[in-house]
Amino acid sequence: MATPAGANRSHELPAGSAIKLGPHQLWLRDSGPSALPVLVCLHGFPSSGADFGRVWPLLAPHFRLLALDWLGLGQSDKPHPHDYRIADQADLIDTLLKQLHITSCALLAHDYGDTVTQELLARQQSAGRPYHIRAVVLLNGGLFPEAHRARLVQRLLCRPLIGPILAQLISASSYARSMRAIFGPATPPDTAFLNESWAALHPRAARRVLPSLLGYLAERRLHRTRWLAALTDASIPVRFIVGMADPISGAHMAARYEALIPRADIVRLDRIGHYPQWEAPEAVVSAALPILRPAA
Repeated sequence: MATPAGANRSHELPAGSAIKLGPHQLWLRDSGPSALPVLVCLHGFPSSGADFGRVWPLLAPHFRLLALDWLGLGQSDKPHPHDYRIADQADLIDTLLKQLHITSCALLAHDYGDTVTQELLARQQSAGRPYHIRAVVLLNGGLFPEAHRARLVQRLLCRPLIGPILAQLISASSYARSMRAIFGPATPPDTAFLNESWAALHPRAARRVLPSLLGYLAERRLHRTRWLAALTDASIPVRFIVGMADPISGAHMAARYEALIPRADIVRLDRIGHYPQWEAPEAVVSAALPILRPAA
């Protein structure tokens, strides 16, 4: 019998608290001694920093961990109408690290968070940055638009006339079906994962911003050259950990990464889907730690 992802594993995710970044209130999870190296966890669409709940206790002995719910997602503010842009989400990370007086960090990113990471890496290639990203681990995400296979519901939500209506018609059951379809065959999401992630989307205010947030799909095409160069020209360690059974950005994305990135560093997780940090937390941490920990 298939074991639901996360079954029989407790997770110790801090509740978090609100932090003012510019004009908005964002939700931040921040745990660990300030003396430890900083690891910033960047979550995907359409969820929250809670996605890192299974890897958090495994990473906690090694890092001060930060996870910010993106503007428009999780427990952060959801302004509407609003033009949600990747550059603005990257600005939030810049502001957060400045506000916390952090000058060096590593990044663990997933999905939408991968795209924000590409923008942050592109910025690092310019001089005068207030902090240094020392290493990056990317989990399943649409790094290259030509290889990204958006789900039908995502494509429909992007349409100006259909999207706002469809967003309000999403139900708990349809959401659960969509999520199960992108997990690995032996690691389906458990009820706790589905309930927790749906709770963040259930309020009308959360669903009405989904079409605007999905503008990142068009941004990936618009900024492809910049965000590809962020990876090809990176001067720091970057590792791509891929759940190969992911229909959105799995084996086909790994193949494209290998074709485009010189000396591509890829860890392939067979039979794991779109959420490797939830489906295979031990494997993810084992593969990520050698990259994320500062050199002795």
